[in-house]
Amino acid sequence: MSEYIHKDHNVSVLLYHLVFPAKYRRVVIDEQVEKVLKESCVGLELRYEIKFLEIGTDKDHVHFLVQSVPTYSVTKIVTVIKSITAREVFKKCPQVKKKLWGGEFWTDGYFASTVGKHGDEKKIGSYVQSQGQDYQQHYFQPGLF
Repeated sequence: MSEYIHKDHNVSVLLYHLVFPAKYRRVVIDEQVEKVLKESCVGLELRYEIKFLEIGTDKDHVHFLVQSVPTYSVTKIVTVIKSITAREVFKKCPQVKKKLWGGEFWTDGYFASTVGKHGDEKKIGSYVQSQGQDYQQHYFQPGLF
């Protein structure tokens, strides 16, 4: 569940809904890739001021509900998540690199939306859960939705 982040001179609760499609919208996200994504994101939380509230996959794209601090721009958050998760997926799932012809894991584009703490958070959660035909929830912070 999101929480207020207290720093020396500010208190914030910044939530973002991010969607990253796989390169060429290829169906490359299987159980092994899902596991690597989750492990990578948990590791990111230890090194960066990014908290993953939910991670959901749908075969060719991934939804993230993340919380961060004001000093991290959306671009920085996206860049950090994309670069580290892609590196880990290619390292631990070599079959994915073959399906993508040795190229990149993520498309260059992404979807980003802010989420409000008092009301919109549940609406976005419901939206994320209703996306796609094969959506599977793989990470969930109890009490969020």
